[in-house]
Amino acid sequence: MGLNVTELRNGAVFTEDGQLFQVINYEHIKIGRGGGNIKVKVRNLRTGSIIEKTFNTGARVEDASVEKKKAQYLYHEGDSYNFMDPVTYEQFPLSASILGDAAKYLKEGLEVTLLINGDEALTVELPNSIIYEISETGPEEKGNTVSNVYKEATLDNGLVVKVPMFMKNGEKVKVDTRTGQYVERVK
Repeated sequence: MGLNVTELRNGAVFTEDGQLFQVINYEHIKIGRGGGNIKVKVRNLRTGSIIEKTFNTGARVEDASVEKKKAQYLYHEGDSYNFMDPVTYEQFPLSASILGDAAKYLKEGLEVTLLINGDEALTVELPNSIIYEISETGPEEKGNTVSNVYKEATLDNGLVVKVPMFMKNGEKVKVDTRTGQYVERVK
Protein backbone atom coordinates (compact mmCIF):
# COMPACT_ATOMS: atom_id res chain seq x y z
CA MET A 1 0.00 0.00 0.00
CA GLY A 2 2.70 2.48 0.97
CA LEU A 3 2.79 5.53 3.12
CA ASN A 4 3.02 9.13 1.94
CA VAL A 5 6.22 10.61 3.37
CA THR A 6 4.17 13.47 4.85
CA GLU A 7 2.64 10.86 7.20
CA LEU A 8 6.00 9.88 8.67
CA ARG A 9 6.49 10.90 12.29
CA ASN A 10 9.20 10.41 14.89
CA GLY A 11 9.32 6.72 15.76
CA ALA A 12 7.61 5.60 12.54
CA VAL A 13 9.19 2.61 10.79
CA PHE A 14 9.29 2.11 7.01
CA THR A 15 11.13 -0.07 4.51
CA GLU A 16 13.10 1.05 1.49
CA ASP A 17 15.32 -1.16 -0.70
CA GLY A 18 14.86 -4.05 1.72
CA GLN A 19 16.14 -2.01 4.67
CA LEU A 20 14.11 -1.03 7.73
CA PHE A 21 14.35 2.58 8.89
CA GLN A 22 13.02 4.29 12.00
CA VAL A 23 12.43 8.04 11.90
CA ILE A 24 14.41 9.91 14.56
CA ASN A 25 13.65 13.41 13.33
CA TYR A 26 11.05 14.65 10.83
CA GLU A 27 11.19 18.05 9.11
CA HIS A 28 8.92 19.50 6.43
CA ILE A 29 10.72 22.13 4.37
CA LYS A 30 8.44 24.34 2.29
CA ILE A 31 9.83 25.62 -1.00
CA GLY A 32 8.16 28.57 -2.68
CA ARG A 33 4.54 27.98 -3.57
CA GLY A 34 2.93 24.68 -2.75
CA GLY A 35 5.72 22.13 -2.98
CA GLY A 36 8.33 21.16 -0.48
CA ASN A 37 10.61 18.47 0.78
CA ILE A 38 10.43 16.08 3.66
CA LYS A 39 13.77 15.67 5.38
CA VAL A 40 14.09 12.79 7.82
CA LYS A 41 16.91 11.59 10.00
CA VAL A 42 16.55 7.82 10.20
CA ARG A 43 18.24 4.89 11.93
CA ASN A 44 18.79 1.76 9.89
CA LEU A 45 17.31 -0.86 12.23
CA ARG A 46 19.52 -3.63 10.88
CA THR A 47 22.88 -1.84 10.98
CA GLY A 48 22.27 0.87 13.58
CA SER A 49 23.68 3.56 11.27
CA ILE A 50 21.99 6.98 11.19
CA ILE A 51 21.49 8.80 7.89
CA GLU A 52 19.47 11.67 6.47
CA LYS A 53 17.03 11.20 3.62
CA THR A 54 15.15 13.82 1.62
CA PHE A 55 11.90 13.10 -0.22
CA ASN A 56 9.56 15.18 -2.36
CA THR A 57 6.23 15.69 -0.59
CA GLY A 58 4.39 13.31 -2.94
CA ALA A 59 6.84 10.42 -2.47
CA ARG A 60 5.75 7.17 -0.89
CA VAL A 61 7.59 4.64 1.23
CA GLU A 62 6.67 1.10 2.15
CA ASP A 63 5.03 0.86 5.56
CA ALA A 64 6.79 -1.72 7.74
CA SER A 65 4.66 -4.07 9.77
CA VAL A 66 6.09 -3.60 13.21
CA GLU A 67 4.69 -4.99 16.39
CA LYS A 68 5.39 -3.52 19.82
CA LYS A 69 5.97 -6.01 22.58
CA LYS A 70 6.71 -5.54 26.27
CA ALA A 71 9.96 -7.15 27.30
CA GLN A 72 12.37 -7.27 30.19
CA TYR A 73 16.10 -6.69 29.95
CA LEU A 74 17.99 -9.73 31.23
CA TYR A 75 21.75 -9.37 30.73
CA HIS A 76 24.43 -8.70 28.18
CA GLU A 77 27.12 -11.01 26.93
CA GLY A 78 29.88 -9.59 24.77
CA ASP A 79 28.16 -7.51 22.08
CA SER A 80 24.71 -9.03 22.62
CA TYR A 81 21.99 -7.66 24.91
CA ASN A 82 19.25 -10.12 25.82
CA PHE A 83 15.59 -9.30 26.38
CA MET A 84 12.73 -11.61 27.33
CA ASP A 85 9.00 -11.56 26.71
CA PRO A 86 7.63 -12.00 30.28
CA VAL A 87 4.58 -13.87 28.97
CA THR A 88 6.10 -16.37 26.52
CA TYR A 89 9.66 -16.38 27.97
CA GLU A 90 10.89 -16.02 24.39
CA GLN A 91 14.29 -14.31 24.28
CA PHE A 92 15.37 -11.59 21.85
CA PRO A 93 19.04 -10.68 21.46
CA LEU A 94 19.99 -7.21 20.19
CA SER A 95 23.50 -6.10 19.28
CA ALA A 96 25.21 -3.06 20.82
CA SER A 97 25.39 -1.37 17.40
CA ILE A 98 21.59 -1.59 17.03
CA LEU A 99 20.92 -0.37 20.57
CA GLY A 100 23.31 2.55 20.25
CA ASP A 101 22.91 5.00 23.14
CA ALA A 102 20.04 3.04 24.68
CA ALA A 103 22.47 0.37 25.92
CA LYS A 104 23.93 2.61 28.61
CA TYR A 105 20.52 3.00 30.29
CA LEU A 106 19.77 -0.72 30.57
CA LYS A 107 19.70 -2.41 33.94
CA GLU A 108 18.65 -5.91 34.94
CA GLY A 109 14.87 -6.38 35.03
CA LEU A 110 14.11 -3.07 33.26
CA GLU A 111 10.82 -3.13 31.36
CA VAL A 112 11.13 -1.88 27.79
CA THR A 113 9.17 -2.02 24.54
CA LEU A 114 10.67 -4.08 21.73
CA LEU A 115 9.91 -3.30 18.10
CA ILE A 116 9.50 -6.61 16.30
CA ASN A 117 9.18 -7.41 12.61
CA GLY A 118 8.14 -11.05 12.14
CA ASP A 119 10.31 -12.83 14.70
CA GLU A 120 13.20 -10.37 14.44
CA ALA A 121 13.72 -7.85 17.26
CA LEU A 122 14.64 -4.53 15.64
CA THR A 123 15.19 -2.08 18.43
CA VAL A 124 14.11 -1.14 21.91
CA GLU A 125 12.11 1.81 23.19
CA LEU A 126 13.10 2.91 26.66
CA PRO A 127 10.81 4.50 29.22
CA ASN A 128 11.31 8.32 29.17
CA SER A 129 12.81 8.13 32.64
CA ILE A 130 14.35 5.35 34.71
CA ILE A 131 15.14 5.15 38.43
CA TYR A 132 18.65 4.12 39.46
CA GLU A 133 20.54 3.83 42.72
CA ILE A 134 23.76 5.79 43.22
CA SER A 135 26.55 3.28 43.77
CA GLU A 136 29.40 5.76 44.00
CA THR A 137 29.67 9.51 44.31
CA GLY A 138 31.74 12.12 46.11
CA PRO A 139 31.00 12.97 49.74
CA GLU A 140 27.69 14.71 50.37
CA GLU A 141 28.07 18.33 51.27
CA LYS A 142 25.89 19.24 54.24
CA GLY A 143 24.17 22.55 53.99
CA ASN A 144 24.86 22.70 50.28
CA THR A 145 21.28 22.83 49.12
CA VAL A 146 22.07 25.05 46.15
CA SER A 147 20.29 23.19 43.40
CA ASN A 148 22.59 24.12 40.53
CA VAL A 149 25.85 22.71 41.93
CA TYR A 150 26.49 19.19 40.64
CA LYS A 151 28.97 16.35 41.09
CA GLU A 152 29.43 13.10 39.17
CA ALA A 153 27.76 9.92 40.37
CA THR A 154 28.10 6.35 39.12
CA LEU A 155 24.76 4.57 39.12
CA ASP A 156 24.00 0.90 39.81
CA ASN A 157 24.21 0.06 36.09
CA GLY A 158 27.52 1.88 35.51
CA LEU A 159 25.96 5.01 33.98
CA VAL A 160 27.63 8.25 35.10
CA VAL A 161 25.44 11.35 35.56
CA LYS A 162 25.75 14.69 37.30
CA VAL A 163 23.70 14.88 40.51
CA PRO A 164 23.23 17.64 43.11
CA MET A 165 25.99 17.94 45.74
CA PHE A 166 23.68 16.77 48.57
CA MET A 167 23.11 13.31 47.04
CA LYS A 168 24.90 10.33 48.58
CA ASN A 169 25.59 6.64 47.93
CA GLY A 170 22.51 4.42 48.08
CA GLU A 171 20.04 7.17 47.20
CA LYS A 172 17.76 6.75 44.22
CA VAL A 173 17.61 9.18 41.30
CA LYS A 174 15.40 9.51 38.25
CA VAL A 175 17.28 9.98 34.93
CA ASP A 176 15.73 11.21 31.66
CA THR A 177 16.71 8.70 28.95
CA ARG A 178 16.20 11.28 26.20
CA THR A 179 18.80 13.70 27.60
CA GLY A 180 20.84 11.52 29.94
CA GLN A 181 20.31 14.03 32.74
CA TYR A 182 19.33 13.79 36.39
CA VAL A 183 15.66 14.68 36.89
CA GLU A 184 15.00 14.32 40.62
CA ARG A 185 15.74 12.46 43.81
CA VAL A 186 13.38 9.53 44.45
CA LYS A 187 12.31 8.55 47.96
